[in-house]
Amino acid sequence: MAFGKATCHTRRVAPSYSFHAELWLYPGEAGWHFLTLPPDVADDIAEQSEAGNKAFGSVKVAVEIGGHRWETSIFPDNKMGSYLLPVKNAVRDKARIRAGDAVDVRLELQPDDAPRDKS
Repeated sequence: MAFGKATCHTRRVAPSYSFHAELWLYPGEAGWHFLTLPPDVADDIAEQSEAGNKAFGSVKVAVEIGGHRWETSIFPDNKMGSYLLPVKNAVRDKARIRAGDAVDVRLELQPDDAPRDKS
């Protein structure tokens, strides 16, 4: 039996987090919905990322809620000492969630050069 030449590929494993959070509506005309990351997750992300070098301290992430995955950015909220995860209408509709719902979230940090899927 002949084997092909083996190659070694190394890939940096992106930190990932699972947590439970309540979806909330920002009071105002825009109607933005957010999840606030738990303090321990936010602290770890701040340590893992180079947020200070990006626009508004944003961090690229891949997110999964209710079996629906998309890529976006989280933004620091200095008032709350955490990060805010925006959840757009298309995702809320697919996952059948609305403001006040507590949801299970899986979030994975993305490298700056990762291709983006904004579905």
